[in-house]
Formats: sequence, C-alpha cells, structure tokens
Amino acid sequence: METVIQQLKPDKILFLGDAVGKGPQSRETLDWVRERCSTVIGGNWDFGVGHMKYPNDAYYWRQLGQERLAYLRSLPMEAEVTLSGLRLRLLHGRPITGLLRVQTEKELLEPLFHTPSGDFDGVIFADSHRPFFRTLDCGYIMNTGSVGNSMGVPRAHALMLEGGDNGVLLSTILSVPYDNRLTANLAQQDPDLPRGEAYIREILTGIYSR
Repeated sequence: METVIQQLKPDKILFLGDAVGKGPQSRETLDWVRERCSTVIGGNWDFGVGHMKYPNDAYYWRQLGQERLAYLRSLPMEAEVTLSGLRLRLLHGRPITGLLRVQTEKELLEPLFHTPSGDFDGVIFADSHRPFFRTLDCGYIMNTGSVGNSMGVPRAHALMLEGGDNGVLLSTILSVPYDNRLTANLAQQDPDLPRGEAYIREILTGIYSR
C-alpha cells in the first residue's frame, strides 16, 4: 500500500480507526498513521486499548507505552469533509454505532445522515472491514475496507475520493495485494500475541475468526 500511495500522491490521507489491537505491529502501525494521516478517527479497538479497558489487551499496553495510549484516548470519534459540494460524515462505526455491514437495513443506516449539526450527503465508515459503495435515498454510504485485516478478499483495501468544482465525485476502491504470509509469519513468531491463531486465519483467508 505504501508504494501505491506514493504512485497516487493523494492530497490527504484520512484514517478511520483501529490502528491497534489486531496484530504484532500495533506500535509501528500507529506511528505510521500519526506521521502520515491528516485526519485520524478513533475506532473501538483504539479506545478499548487506549483506555486499558480489557485485561486481555495488556500485550498492546506494554507494546505501545503511555504516550501512545494517551494519544489513542484523545482521538475524535468522527470528522467530516466536503467534496464536490457533498458533505460527507467520517466515522469508524463502533462505538458511535453498532457493527454496520453492507446488508444492514436502511432503517438503521438512515439516522447516521442526520445530526444536530445538520444533514449529510454521505457517510463513510470502516468498522466491518469490507469495502463497498452503496446508495440509499438519503445519500451514499461507503466502507473503506481494511489495509491489514480485510474480511472477504484478503487484500489491502482503501477508498480513494476525488472531487472538484464541476460537482463530480469519483470514488475508487483500491484493492492491493500484500504479503499475507509474511504478516502471518510475524504473528506466529510472537507466542504472546492475543488471539494469534484467529488473527492469522483472518489474514490468510479473510474469514472472520474471533
């Protein structure tokens, strides 16, 4: 994905949550996000680990250290961006919502478009790790997929948006191969990694295993 980013040269990189808690390199992943992303939103894993909520995650607390944990606690839950005249709400999903999927009923999705600050033309989230673009009569709903832990097709996924003064919004799902086996090997070499077998299966197969 790093090579693809260098080729595409996006104006901004927006990160929609869950930098930590899914493998042996949470420290390196979080540092990459902090260095390169202009907007960083907290996800359920970020807040769970940052607030040291679950004792089983002590592995990540030790790996990250107090400064990074404090950073995770400080993350906003949502942001917004306007492209081509369209107001887009950015969030991870949980903890603001329940777990959203491509097949989630419209009745559960529609409230996300209406907030005290006004209405949105689209909602972009990341939580379920499956990239998609869906239209509703209230607007667009999009999932970025996951760079390192995609469900379904085990490749790295991201969403690229391009807007302009002509009102056209171009939405592209990036699907990038990466060395899943190398990532699995790193996990296998760390016997202390929580839920290591489930993580390795997800990385190699794209099948949710927790």
